[in-house]
Amino acid sequence: MKKNANARPFLKWAGGKGQLLPTIIENLPDKLKTGNIKTYIEPFVGGGAVFFELSKLYDFENVILNDFNVELIMVYQTIRDDVERLIMRLHELEEEFLPKEKDARQEMFYNIREEFNEEKKSIDYSKVSSEIIRHSANLIFLNKTCFNGLYRLNSKGGYNVPFGDYKNPTICDEVNLRSVNLVLQGVTLVHGDFEEVTQFANNETFIYMDPPYRPLSGTSSFNSYQKAPFNDESQRRLANWFKALDEEKNAHLMLSNSDPKNTDLNDDFFDDLYKPFNIKRVSASRAINSKGSKRGSISELLITNYVETE
Repeated sequence: MKKNANARPFLKWAGGKGQLLPTIIENLPDKLKTGNIKTYIEPFVGGGAVFFELSKLYDFENVILNDFNVELIMVYQTIRDDVERLIMRLHELEEEFLPKEKDARQEMFYNIREEFNEEKKSIDYSKVSSEIIRHSANLIFLNKTCFNGLYRLNSKGGYNVPFGDYKNPTICDEVNLRSVNLVLQGVTLVHGDFEEVTQFANNETFIYMDPPYRPLSGTSSFNSYQKAPFNDESQRRLANWFKALDEEKNAHLMLSNSDPKNTDLNDDFFDDLYKPFNIKRVSASRAINSKGSKRGSISELLITNYVETE
């Protein structure tokens, strides 16, 4: 991967780290800042805000991006391997959608959503094809025109976010898509459980983990990126993996998560799980909430297995 100052996230993604980037950059390991980290890994890449920021600052010999969401990795792969055909299809969708009145736009949105969910049942995700390009374009279209830019699945795996009614959404940002294409050249894309990337880690590796956040209450957080929820047992398994990477691979590790103490000062869930490591509480704002009054500043956790000294 080569440095690219222009690439930025091409999707809006719940839990995106755009607002926390200065804090994350400030807390990077010294070994990365001095050029002694050769490999970068993200097990939960999502919208890729941290990856794109690091791509402006550092040249890595190896980059591995993983996500459990197969559609998400599919879009990254499509942009990497066949961005021009994707741009052509997005232009077609944009030119069809933007001139329409609200009711016609809404009808088109739900038709595309239905098509997207039907495609999911039979599509071959293993290679970029005409079907994959169409499916990727549909996902980007839905992301740009749905409510709040969410990606949410129901229990049957169907995308179910409603229409967003934006006045003039940018469906095809071809300049950024081409920049993303350039920065993804040579990047290894993996779809699966976070532990799938263990094989790539060593003592010259920096791993940034941004898992689905633990809900602060029964309704306050969003982590329906996939059919199976990322629950407390998943969080415990991730913490055990964090410890194993520290002990067995000597990798440099950073993890973000919600701070349970925002709602219960006695909730030591993460303090107990990551007790041997460095836990910082940093200020963040809620990026996605249906009520504007709930988009205030809260505390989040930044956990590392090293101490940043500079």
